[in-house]
Amino acid sequence: MIPRTLFDHEHEEFRNTVRRFLTEECAPFHEQWEEDRRVPREIWRRAGELGMLNAVTPEAYGGLGLDHRFSMICLEEIARLNLSGLNGFNVHDICAGYFINFGTEEQKLQWLPKMASGEVIAAVAMTEPNTGSDLQAVKTRAVLDGDEYVINGAKTFISNGTNCDVVVVVAKTGNSGKGSRDISLILVEADRVGLSKSKPLKKVGLHAQDTTMLFFEDCRVPKENVLGGVEGQGFYQLMKELAWERLSIGILGVAGSQAVLDLTIEYTRERTVFGKPIIDFQNSRFKLADLKTEIALGQTYVDRCMELCLEHTLSPEAAAAAKLWCTELYSRAVDQCVQLHGGNGYMLEYPVARHYLDNRVNRIYGGANDIMRELVARSL
Repeated sequence: MIPRTLFDHEHEEFRNTVRRFLTEECAPFHEQWEEDRRVPREIWRRAGELGMLNAVTPEAYGGLGLDHRFSMICLEEIARLNLSGLNGFNVHDICAGYFINFGTEEQKLQWLPKMASGEVIAAVAMTEPNTGSDLQAVKTRAVLDGDEYVINGAKTFISNGTNCDVVVVVAKTGNSGKGSRDISLILVEADRVGLSKSKPLKKVGLHAQDTTMLFFEDCRVPKENVLGGVEGQGFYQLMKELAWERLSIGILGVAGSQAVLDLTIEYTRERTVFGKPIIDFQNSRFKLADLKTEIALGQTYVDRCMELCLEHTLSPEAAAAAKLWCTELYSRAVDQCVQLHGGNGYMLEYPVARHYLDNRVNRIYGGANDIMRELVARSL
């Protein structure tokens, strides 16, 4: 297959550090984190020490000042071991992008250094109980009362919702009726009076990634907490970061596909049926060969999207296509690999079964895949 050319020696050294940390300090404890429904805060701080959180944050704000290839490496290594509880790192990274690109100087200095170190965990509150991919239809409202916004509403499916210290809240601040112009992003500290969190939601998979509902009841924050200091810019700010968010999900999708393929090749070499390894049957080899080919094609596309991302020319349509293709591929790969595992593929002691539980939501979050099709279709 075509060799990858994205990474140099510095990137691979970083990958080795990340892989060692995940293998030694995370993988042995992930099952316990699934029972606890969250990742311990000390793991966040340790990841911050290693530069895994907000690698793209400028050095002036406590980061490493690197590019998204380092974020990509973290995503790939997390997917390789299916440490789905650490997917919250990606949400944290996306929140940092909001601060870096749109925050006031005061907001950057207040939050970015602590986010880079893992002392502060960030979440973004978009989805509402009755509002999914249509962000312009949010009901949560922030009304200016003197020098404070009063926020009322509810948000659901909030990744990092339990652990978070600051929430980037999508809220309506205007009444123009023009949709996007009425949306603002407002920073809400998690200890604010009027903000409450549900218990961790019981999900089909991603059990270690804490996910909650957030409730705002007359929650007051200073008007200076509007991201960027100017209201009505929220929809634009969200759209500017969505390309990276969707590409990052595509990265997880293709890396997860590769991981489950590797597991299955190893399993079919060791498991025998009718006196010979499963991989020696032509049917098995052809199925694995098809997956290997599809994954190689997906990886090549994702790598090209990353090159465009580094050049700041990645289009929303290209990112949507990456998210669409790679998450659909992940589901196909997992389904095929569970079949090749036979009954063992349905047992949670086998990693392929955990992939089966965890992968499905990739086709939903970050914008449901049918919305991705709509975005791609607009370019026809």
